[in-house]
Amino acid sequence: MILNVIKQSVLFIAALLLQSVLSLSSAYAATPQDPWEMLEKAGLAAHQLSYRGVFVYQSGNQMSSMNITHINHGPQGEFARVVVLDGAPRELFQQGNEAVIYQPKSEKVMIEKRHIQSGFPALLPKMTADIKANYQVQLGGVERVGGREANVLTLTPRDTYRYANKLWIDRDSGLLLKLAVFNEKNELIEQVGFNQLLLIDTGDMQWFRPSVDGSKTYEMQPEETVTPVVEAGGWVIGQLPAGFRKTEQVLRQIPGNASSMMQLVFFDGMASVSLFIEALDKKTPPKQCVMSQGSTNLYATVVADHQIVVMGEVPAATVMQIARSVSKKP
Repeated sequence: MILNVIKQSVLFIAALLLQSVLSLSSAYAATPQDPWEMLEKAGLAAHQLSYRGVFVYQSGNQMSSMNITHINHGPQGEFARVVVLDGAPRELFQQGNEAVIYQPKSEKVMIEKRHIQSGFPALLPKMTADIKANYQVQLGGVERVGGREANVLTLTPRDTYRYANKLWIDRDSGLLLKLAVFNEKNELIEQVGFNQLLLIDTGDMQWFRPSVDGSKTYEMQPEETVTPVVEAGGWVIGQLPAGFRKTEQVLRQIPGNASSMMQLVFFDGMASVSLFIEALDKKTPPKQCVMSQGSTNLYATVVADHQIVVMGEVPAATVMQIARSVSKKP
């Protein structure tokens, strides 16, 4: 009698547990992960996590592999070192948006300071209303990248002024593992992704120093001066491609160049395009051309005795429309 009661109690508890598990599974299936939130978290993970790995960049027939070490030291900020593993040796040391580049040239090593935006894997911007208005996102299946399981997402443009992107996001850490860019014909034009990745503790900073070659002279290059400006100096930008808006306007003073160059940046939430305006130098012939390299397109023309150059990781039609909309007030 007692054994029967115990047996019935065990079966009853087991049934309750099974029902609970099934309810949780149904709830999870009914509320799939929001792909926009996954992209948002991937953008944050690239800055918040500490990691070391090797990634490969491919554009057409060109391929380059790089070793990256990224450390988040909390209040001290982010530190990254990127070492190019193919061709001429180059090293980049980055703290926040400030970077120092070491590049051998003949018997010297040129040291150059720059203000730069984050590179791979910190490629994803904040998921704003702009990006949601210009792109659609869809969650796909699960694939392996660099030995890690990744959720696959596609970011599809709503028009022909921008590229489609396919993204692989690490299921464990939320980090972007791979990004592929496709043109309007759905042809792969550029991709970058990890083939090795290790999440690490912060540790010491011994790795954050260049590989010194005692046989070479180290020479610091003059730093470019960048000054924000409000007025466009009489320049007018007509109709921009749909979804793009001006986010930055600066004057760049290049060392050794008497004249300054104006740069305007246009952004659609994901892709950025730069417009450069510079007075023509009588010694330098003007450029009028269209160039393409991977996902980057460039269009150069002349307006009112000024060299106009528009470039960005967007289709050729986008840079051409911006360049052709530039005019100067009389």
